[in-house]
Amino acid sequence: MDFSFQDLSGTFSVADIAIAMSLSFVLSAMIGWVYRATHRNVSYSQSYVQTLVILGMLISLIMLVVGSNIARAFALVGALSVVRFRNAIKETRDVGFIFLVMGVGMAVGTRFYLLAVVAAVAISLIIVVMHRFNWFQLNVRRQVVKVQVPADEDYTAAIQDVLIRHTEEFELVSMESIRGGALTELMYTVKIKKGSEPADVMAALRERNHGQSVTVLTGYDQSDL
Repeated sequence: MDFSFQDLSGTFSVADIAIAMSLSFVLSAMIGWVYRATHRNVSYSQSYVQTLVILGMLISLIMLVVGSNIARAFALVGALSVVRFRNAIKETRDVGFIFLVMGVGMAVGTRFYLLAVVAAVAISLIIVVMHRFNWFQLNVRRQVVKVQVPADEDYTAAIQDVLIRHTEEFELVSMESIRGGALTELMYTVKIKKGSEPADVMAALRERNHGQSVTVLTGYDQSDL
């Protein structure tokens, strides 16, 4: 009995569909576990990882449907162009995982099974190694200091005097008028000296800005702000 489906893109059997869906699921799930194991920041999303698995299988299905039919490929692009994604990607790393599952799904859907397996395993191992040995880490960690001061006087010199005593280097990033012009918010990037703590910087700044708000953001390059 023939269980093949005949269409304009060629012939694929039920076995082809089962292999493509199963393999894309296994490889996408493996990539999802790698993402979960190597994730460091506070923005972990279970739905994002589940979407990776769904996306890998969906791309495999799309490649089976499109096959080598150019007209169908252009029709698919037109249909997908109406889709709008509203959620912002919080980490550039997340984009890499999206392209990874898409590439694996495309390889499986076009029946390059060995290529899909080798590529998924090799890239996953590279990700794990980079995570394990913390490749490309910048040892110099900076902080962001936000200081609110009354707008009727110039507090720049007083603020910089505190920063000179407690930091190795600092740079004024922005000045913003807030609360209807009653306050000015100064934002600095700083490198706190060894022996000084963020709490020491906050206490010294509060003595100079008449008790207004002072915020020190530490490790801002590793967190979602």
